Amino acid sequence: MIHFFEKGSGQPLVLIHGFCESGQMWNYFAEELSANFRVICPDLPGLGDSPIDGDQISLEEVAVQLEEWMDEIQLSNPIVIGHSLGGYVTLALLELMGNRIKAVGLFHSTAFPDDEEKKEMRNRTIQFLKKNGVEKFVTSFVPPLFPENRKEELAAEIQAAIEDAKRSSLDGLIAYAGGMRDRKDRVEILRNFKGPKLLIAGTEDGAVKIEASRTQQEVFSHYIELQGVGHMGMVEEREKTLEVVRKFCFSANFS
Repeated sequence: MIHFFEKGSGQPLVLIHGFCESGQMWNYFAEELSANFRVICPDLPGLGDSPIDGDQISLEEVAVQLEEWMDEIQLSNPIVIGHSLGGYVTLALLELMGNRIKAVGLFHSTAFPDDEEKKEMRNRTIQFLKKNGVEKFVTSFVPPLFPENRKEELAAEIQAAIEDAKRSSLDGLIAYAGGMRDRKDRVEILRNFKGPKLLIAGTEDGAVKIEASRTQQEVFSHYIELQGVGHMGMVEEREKTLEVVRKFCFSANFS
């Protein structure tokens, strides 16, 4: 069962959260965009309030669950935008659904697979989670997602992100660490998709390096680079990124 909330009516816009997050991270975006779109924010299985069965899942399996959920709530031809892990899930959905998706957006995410160094980091994450549990992991994992020079300014936002992350299940975090590690290259899936494609990248993103974003920017119809922004642009530059998403969705809706 996929837990979700929605606001507004019209063209469906699905916002998919990242690792150690829930659909609640999109509250502000959903409120602001609901004047023009039907905004739907799911919790991925094992994160937020959506259950997961066991501690292993592939992103392809997540995509199948989301497709079934979309059918249940009669959601067709959506614009789908995902943050980080949510972007990986968005691309798995794109491979599954193809032109039944109207447009896709990646928020601090990538179509490339993990390299060997990142895969090893995922393995260490799994071991740490099994040994230490959710709370100890998220309190160390979340703060570095934000730029070092804005930690004080964004202290309240960082704490809110930590509290949201604590709602993740242990099985869910272990499952997605493995799922992200094992995901495949989807650059060609993205390249072959004819609909509008957005990539939002941060120059200070420690999780998705700006060099990787620049390498794949040619496959996107819309590429936005945020100066001085880390991995959490929707928090760090809330109004600017909201406006980027709004303009992209309007252009996608009328393309």
